[in-house]
Amino acid sequence: MAEFRLYLAIVHYPVYNKHRDVVTTSIVIHDIHDIARAGKTYGARGLYEIEPLPGEQQIAMRIAYFWNEGFGLEYNPNRAESLSLLHVVSYFEEAAADIMGREGERPVMVATSARTFANSIGYAEMGAKIRSGDHPYLLTFGTGFGLADELMTRMDHVLAPIWGPTEFNHLSVRSAAAIILDRLLGRT
Repeated sequence: MAEFRLYLAIVHYPVYNKHRDVVTTSIVIHDIHDIARAGKTYGARGLYEIEPLPGEQQIAMRIAYFWNEGFGLEYNPNRAESLSLLHVVSYFEEAAADIMGREGERPVMVATSARTFANSIGYAEMGAKIRSGDHPYLLTFGTGFGLADELMTRMDHVLAPIWGPTEFNHLSVRSAAAIILDRLLGRT
């Protein structure tokens, strides 16, 4: 079992839309399933769905109930194991406070972005930090067109963007999460 203290967050607010307005995005069921499964595979201790809209929160909680207590638990116990990581909160501060309560210290905040920032860090360096187990880490994924600057300014580190062989760079959050977790913690 992994000894590091990694947590994941899918942020629906505050994020940008294509016009660079700060908005709240809707929950995507596949994101929850796929990122929870990737998180469990790579040793995450929790997955925070950060969504302030109560109706949207209910969607995530219904998914968790179905797979952890409902028919889904009997049908596919592996899905229940991965979805046991899920915590639904309204705001980023709640996720950070919950981790602080669990771990006894503030998590190191790490953002993902398709942009480069002054505090950008490479995957090998960040992977080594996470694997050291020295602190809890909160790896934060934005939805829509990325995390709003008001959240980015609070980050300790921003991972370097994922680039393929083309100039196109707009991955789904679940694709980005899988690639990033593998780059940080995958076996070589």
